[in-house]
Amino acid sequence: MEQGKHPYKKSIRAIGITFLVYALLVATHLGEFWPFSIYPMFSQAGNPWSRAIVLDVTETAPNLSWDSVNESNLPGTAVAVPDYGVDPIDLANFVSKTEKWDQDRVSGLRSMFRADELEGRSLLVMRARGEMNEQDSVRVYFEPYIVLNNTGAVLNPELPR
Repeated sequence: MEQGKHPYKKSIRAIGITFLVYALLVATHLGEFWPFSIYPMFSQAGNPWSRAIVLDVTETAPNLSWDSVNESNLPGTAVAVPDYGVDPIDLANFVSKTEKWDQDRVSGLRSMFRADELEGRSLLVMRARGEMNEQDSVRVYFEPYIVLNNTGAVLNPELPR
């Protein structure tokens, strides 16, 4: 062994170069680099998923059913949540990750929407759930969670509290 040469010097150098290349790739791709991606198309393909959808049900709110429906039976019309000051990803995470709906969670969801924007409107927040079925096709269904308006909120009575 040569004077002053460590036997692992090449290995440490290779690992350092690898980390440097990885850091540069992640830094130049907004934190995303394919082998370690958080995007579902890369990391969670085929797994069940859920998102939130908001519908304007001002006309149908009094006769609203709390049953799950498919896309062709959605009540009301879809709402662009950014128009109400709501980030769609924050809404989806709030709805999908809440396990018990107590008064604080209902108030938290209601506070995501600007109250002045709800004047005279009723908005239904639903959870859209998708999954692969036995025939290798995607099944999507929508579960009603809560109706919001400027005076309060009505929670689906079947949700865990």
